[in-house]
Amino acid sequence: MFLGQEFPILGNWFIIHFTENNGMAFGLELEGDFGKLFLSIFRILAVTGIGWYLVLIIKKAMPAGLIVAVSLIFAGALGNIIDSAFYGLIFSDSSYRLATLFPTEGGYGKFLFGRVVDMLYFPVVQGHFPHWFPIWGSEQFIFFRPVFNIADSAITIGIFTIILYQKSFFSMPVKAQENRVLLINKENHDEQVHCFVSLS
Repeated sequence: MFLGQEFPILGNWFIIHFTENNGMAFGLELEGDFGKLFLSIFRILAVTGIGWYLVLIIKKAMPAGLIVAVSLIFAGALGNIIDSAFYGLIFSDSSYRLATLFPTEGGYGKFLFGRVVDMLYFPVVQGHFPHWFPIWGSEQFIFFRPVFNIADSAITIGIFTIILYQKSFFSMPVKAQENRVLLINKENHDEQVHCFVSLS
């Protein structure tokens, strides 16, 4: 597909729309080469931290739901890093033409300066704001306007899962610790009783 090309899957409700994101979520970006480099390095550091945390919670035998949620965040973030790190090296530009894989003249960008590919578009509700509405009066309204990818979906699902189930995810180790303390206290009590009976 060339940049901006699209085709409907479920009428106007679900569309495959090819776009490229130069920055963060919702198309936000830091200006210039320095901003792009800073964002790419920040992503790599963030994924490293998430990967370390994932290993840690697996070793601590934390709830499976938490491990799955963090894995989704890790995989999604890693997927977007791969796009921004390598796509600029291996693809030609997609503006007004189909991209070429491994073009002889080289890709459209340097290492860490690639763009993240987005393609999932769900403009389920469309209309216009009322004329009296502040700021956006009479302007077109689309929900859901942002175009995203599967990696973004994985990150979003992982984050919302942690938010929704945080009490059960993070209270279980505490309960386990409390049970361990009770067990130790019971063992100490039984040992004291045994010693008392032996002395008697």
